[in-house]
Amino acid sequence: MSEFTPTRHSGTVLGPAPLQQADKLIVLIVDDVPDNVAPLHDALDDAGYTVLVALDGESAIRRATQALPDVVLLDAVMPGIDGFEVARRLKAQPATAHIPIIFMTGLTETEHLVAALDAGGADYVTKPIKPREVMARMGVHLRTARHVRQGAVERSQARNALDAFGYATITVRESDGRLMWQTPLARDLLRNYCGTESPTTPPAVLQWLRRHLGEASEQREPPRLTLENGPRRLTFRLHQRVGDEDGEVDAGGDWLIVMQETSDASVLSSVAGAFGLTAREAEVLYWVVKGKINRDIGDIIGASPATVKKHLERIYAKLGVETRTAAAAMAINRVPLLQPQHGG
Repeated sequence: MSEFTPTRHSGTVLGPAPLQQADKLIVLIVDDVPDNVAPLHDALDDAGYTVLVALDGESAIRRATQALPDVVLLDAVMPGIDGFEVARRLKAQPATAHIPIIFMTGLTETEHLVAALDAGGADYVTKPIKPREVMARMGVHLRTARHVRQGAVERSQARNALDAFGYATITVRESDGRLMWQTPLARDLLRNYCGTESPTTPPAVLQWLRRHLGEASEQREPPRLTLENGPRRLTFRLHQRVGDEDGEVDAGGDWLIVMQETSDASVLSSVAGAFGLTAREAEVLYWVVKGKINRDIGDIIGASPATVKKHLERIYAKLGVETRTAAAAMAINRVPLLQPQHGG
């Protein structure tokens, strides 16, 4: 058996007491030799923590993903997947990336300790393990993690609230362009406009982000990105680096992007009513105003260029004009909502 969950109970506190909260804090210990961590397991159990144990790297990743412990105590050297790789995988998963990892290692060479920190470790303790020292270090990182997690929850709640007002938000990691977080509305919009799913950031969005990072880093709002889908548009605004409001995140963190969808469906209705056009004729005239040629209009509305030409002939007759330029000018004058949109 590669992992187990001990009975939850509290007892005499050995060393620093765990943080006070309604539920017991969960500690995941990862070590391929159970006897090595037995004293630590007992000390944590007596101190009131809920202790989970995994005896190999695969079990550790699975257990951390399922239980979402408050802290991971991770052996650096194990057969199969070692502790360094376990840490890298946990930090690569959004669900477990926030969990502090404390390495337990018998390796004291500088390069090994640096490797532990580079893999995502928040701290390390050397073997033989001293339970009091481990719990003292845990206390520091648990408090920090709880503060960061609470801030993340508050930001998430605020961003989700934007969905109700027609806005959607995503966060994109600057280092590799990975989409790290999205609201439900953002997920649907990216699927409809870009055909992508998390964790993939749409190529057009990623190119726009990287092109304007310099301006955003200097706190100058860059031009917005606009994607079109028929008469509907999705606008992206680069908001801020996540955590900037608290000064918590350095360069290379996650960027918050706010999206909003707008539609010209009401404009099409106004065009149709102003000139007595059918819905399809109003749509053709709309794209003429936007400067599209017949072939492009056909691609957009799913018709051949010849069909578009026939629609245009009927439009010219109803408007009393002979050219697309005259038709576009009359439409703009009669329907002010057809004025070019800004901020794209």
